[in-house]
Amino acid sequence: MKRLLIAALAALSIAGIAQAGDIAFPSDAPIAVITFPEPWSAEETETGVQATSPEDAIYLSADVADGKSIDGAIEDAIKFLTDNGVVINGDSAKRQDTEVNGMPISLVDWTGKDKDGAASIGLAAVVLDEKHILVLTYWGTQGDEDKYDGDVASIIQSIRKAD
Repeated sequence: MKRLLIAALAALSIAGIAQAGDIAFPSDAPIAVITFPEPWSAEETETGVQATSPEDAIYLSADVADGKSIDGAIEDAIKFLTDNGVVINGDSAKRQDTEVNGMPISLVDWTGKDKDGAASIGLAAVVLDEKHILVLTYWGTQGDEDKYDGDVASIIQSIRKAD
């Protein structure tokens, strides 16, 4: 997971990845925009957007939070993971602070397991502006997720503020 996110953040462009188009959310007053590659399945949720890779090897969501609700958004993300049978190995936590498209991002990733075996798990907070933070949740099946490295890099690179 760490290798995936570092590669995604370090790369300036990924050639040859088909884009499914932008998803601006929330749709009634967009705060952020993310582009998911085809043939990922993506949909807007109550607080953001969620997507899965083909074969469901990777689940990724992005939820908009304000400074007052960031703790709740992170708690909701962890609860979602545990409710879906994801067990996080707390001792494996690795943290990195960097930038994506000029916005600060703090990443924490872990190893763990789910019903299919070994899993990579990650949470990230992207500071969109002084009032809004984007909380990213990542969960991927180790081994199966490797073929989507380029897709994940493209998704992370596409994160931007809505116009």
